Amino acid sequence: MNSPQSSATLRAAFFSDAVPDRNGVGTYYKDLCDHLADRIERVELFCPQVTPDGWRDPIRLPLPGDATQKVCIPNPREIYRRFAELQPHAIVLSTPAPYGLIGLRLARKHDLPVVFGFHTHFEKLTDLYWKDSRYTGRLFRRYLEGMHRMMFRHAGKVLANSGEMVEIARRIGARDPELMGTTIAHPFVQRPVSPLREKLQTVVFAGRLAAEKNIEHVIAAAAALPQICFRIVGDGPQHELVAAAAGRMENLTYAGWVAREQMPQVIDDGDMLVLPSQVESFGTIALEAMTRGRTVLVSADCGITQWPQLSPGLFRIGADEELHAAIARVASLDPALRRQKAELGRQAALALNEWTVNHWIKVLMPAAGRTVEHG
Repeated sequence: MNSPQSSATLRAAFFSDAVPDRNGVGTYYKDLCDHLADRIERVELFCPQVTPDGWRDPIRLPLPGDATQKVCIPNPREIYRRFAELQPHAIVLSTPAPYGLIGLRLARKHDLPVVFGFHTHFEKLTDLYWKDSRYTGRLFRRYLEGMHRMMFRHAGKVLANSGEMVEIARRIGARDPELMGTTIAHPFVQRPVSPLREKLQTVVFAGRLAAEKNIEHVIAAAAALPQICFRIVGDGPQHELVAAAAGRMENLTYAGWVAREQMPQVIDDGDMLVLPSQVESFGTIALEAMTRGRTVLVSADCGITQWPQLSPGLFRIGADEELHAAIARVASLDPALRRQKAELGRQAALALNEWTVNHWIKVLMPAAGRTVEHG
């Protein structure tokens, strides 16, 4: 662990166009900043925010390909005011959109080191979201590739959250990209863990209801396994599909979007968390379920499977295996084996959490000795 003396002078600004707690990228940086706030002098996250009174950003546009998400254009004066007050030593960017571009502009203006966090497998996502318009998909993919290449060019370091994402970043033009871990929100870590039940009775899916998540597989599994209760939590373009299925199936419930602070209880109420995604650069919800000591079943397309230290705590869906068959296979195992695997998963997740915080401090610390003037 970094000593307080070594990191007490570090101030960092994070820029993200993802709303905290609404998707993987937004969740990643909120959790990371919460952990860094305990270790460094000051950290601030510049990102879109939704308050009880509505959006804080004056201009909001639908995200191309997914109108349920927004591209927010912030008030530059408000950003500049907060930035000048923070006087950061380093800037972390994660998206090539309005917030990320403002962060890049400030970094260049004040000659600050830039770290870019690469999270989104945009090649696969554009193929999914523009199945009926390949030309539009190719156009948008080229735009995203060009924007990422530009961000990489200005970044002193590029970090990605799986081995596959590291290789994609390198191919696009990142210089010596490195692997970054994932942190876990304090409530998932600090709350006492309840033991697994002997019998696997409840399966949980939590996340965005979008094409890349293979939510149809969860619905099909519920139909094939009527003796098991299925709970789907989240929102997104496919929410009507899920709501309709829940309306006709007694063993499937749909909770809609659930506030982040309630998620530890949602996971604890289940016996298994499933993530059958066809595109998933990491899979934070799977790591969170491991932290809660739950049985976790994921597809091979989830980036979390590329972390060897997490493998002891994960069950995998076979290459030619249907989700319902994988669930039944795991459910048939000795409960003692499932409990042992869940405990191994929890310990591995906690270790990754600690390593990730220390790694980020190590990445950012070289900037701490700089003289900062933001006049």
